[in-house]
Amino acid sequence: MARIGIVGSEGRMGQAIAAIMPELGHELAGGVDKGGDVARLADASDVLLDFSSPGSLEANLHAAIGAGIPLVIGTTGLEDRHHRAIDDTARAVPILQTGNTSLGITLLSHLVHEAASRLGEDWDIEIVEMHHRMKVDAPSGTALLLGEAAATGRGVELAERRESGRDGHTGERAPGAIGFAALRGGTVAGEHSVIMAGAQERLTFSHSAEDRSIFARGALRAAQWLIGKEPGRYSMRDVLDH
Repeated sequence: MARIGIVGSEGRMGQAIAAIMPELGHELAGGVDKGGDVARLADASDVLLDFSSPGSLEANLHAAIGAGIPLVIGTTGLEDRHHRAIDDTARAVPILQTGNTSLGITLLSHLVHEAASRLGEDWDIEIVEMHHRMKVDAPSGTALLLGEAAATGRGVELAERRESGRDGHTGERAPGAIGFAALRGGTVAGEHSVIMAGAQERLTFSHSAEDRSIFARGALRAAQWLIGKEPGRYSMRDVLDH
C-alpha cells in the first residue's frame, strides 16, 4: 500500500483517482489545488500524482525534491521549458511524465512507432482526436505523444513535420508531414486515431476511452511502480515493459 498525494485533486482526473484508490489498496495522503501547500502534501506522501496545470509544475517539482519522493506528471499542455525543468529535477528524484496514463495508449504508441519506422514517407500520417467540450489544450497530450511516436519511428523531429489547423487554400500536403486535427464536444473522455494513408491503401490505429477510470488506474499503477526507482526520467512504456 502506498500513500499517494494528488496535485489537482478537484479536477476530473484527481477525483477519478481518489475514487478508485481504496479499491486498489492505496491510501490517499491528501490533495491540493491552486494555492495549496504542495510541499506539506509531499512530506506526507510516498509519491505525488500531478494532474494540475503547467503553471503549477515548478512548485510541484520543488516539492518532490524537498521531500525526496517520486512524481508522476500527467499534466498536458507542457512546453519545452517545462520539459527542461523536468529533466533537471529527474537528476534528483524519479519522475514519470506522460501525455496519457492508459496502458492501451502506451501500447498503441509503440505500434505507431513500429509502423512509421517500416513505412516510407509516401505514407501520409494524420492524427485525429476528440475530447469533451471543457478541454482547454489542443492537440491533446495524447495526440502529441502519438505524433512523437510516429516522428521518432521515422527518425525526424515532430516540431519540423507537424501540421495543425488547416484552413482555407493551404496548397498540397507537405511530403512527410504529420497532421493533427482536434475535435471538441459533449462528454467524450478521449478518442484517438492515427491514420497512415498510402497509395490505394490505408492503415488506421485507434483507441477509445470509455471511462476516465482507465487513466486513473494507469496513473496509480505508474505511481506504485515508480516508488523505489533510481532518479531519472521514466515513461509509461517503462511501466508496461515491467
